[in-house]
Amino acid sequence: MVFAHAQDGRQDHEEQALARAVLAIGSSEFVTATLDYLRATAPFYGAFLVILDGRRPPLHVYDNVRLEKRAEVVDRYLDGAYLLDPFYARYLERPGHAVLRLPEVMPDRFQHSEYFKRYYAATNLVDEIALFVELAPARTLFYSLGRRHGERRFRQREIDSLRRKLPVVVALNQRHFGLAHLRAPYARDRGVPQQQGAPEESKSVSEALAAFGAEALSSREQEVAGLILKGHSSEAIARLIGISRGTVKIHRRNLYRKLRISSQSELFARFLQGLE
Repeated sequence: MVFAHAQDGRQDHEEQALARAVLAIGSSEFVTATLDYLRATAPFYGAFLVILDGRRPPLHVYDNVRLEKRAEVVDRYLDGAYLLDPFYARYLERPGHAVLRLPEVMPDRFQHSEYFKRYYAATNLVDEIALFVELAPARTLFYSLGRRHGERRFRQREIDSLRRKLPVVVALNQRHFGLAHLRAPYARDRGVPQQQGAPEESKSVSEALAAFGAEALSSREQEVAGLILKGHSSEAIARLIGISRGTVKIHRRNLYRKLRISSQSELFARFLQGLE
């Protein structure tokens, strides 16, 4: 009986949160109200929202990253580090609505990558869920929801519950972001619409991985460098491009030598410098 009362109380809370999100459609309170609705199903601390539009740079919608971390985490991500985000890679490969956990999309050595150290360790995240809401063909709203160290990881029943509610979340967001006065891109750091049109595709960003080290590296070394940056192990790189693990190691040594670096952290730093 006590369990039944607890279940009823939680359901009432979720329904009230949903009602607030519905009432907030078209207002500046919509994102926070929708996040509260999602928290009623699967509690989380961190939240970061961007609109992904093909290979154009992401459009910032909302985040609750601490002020002292914004330049290192949010600005760097939007300026080009998103190219190394496994969720972004998943969006390019299979666009559409989805609820995904990080382990479902990350490369085998992602947790040892400089990207992980910079964007997960720096924000104290221990687990992450992505919600993809397709607003229009190739135009997708990406919700990143995170839990911090000291909190338990997301449970499967929470993931399943979010997936059951995804059609509701899709309907809410499509209605809100489809309103005429919200069709323009969002301004970074302000969460308010701009009036100019969508930005042109940035070749210097979208082609950054393919062009990285072009002045010094062979095409194969560039390919290996990009996979290292994304968090793939030597074994995975060998499988992906059809060479031996030993050959991968040779390419790694050669590209480090040509770039005059000695570690993955220096490789990551060089990649970021190339985005500036």
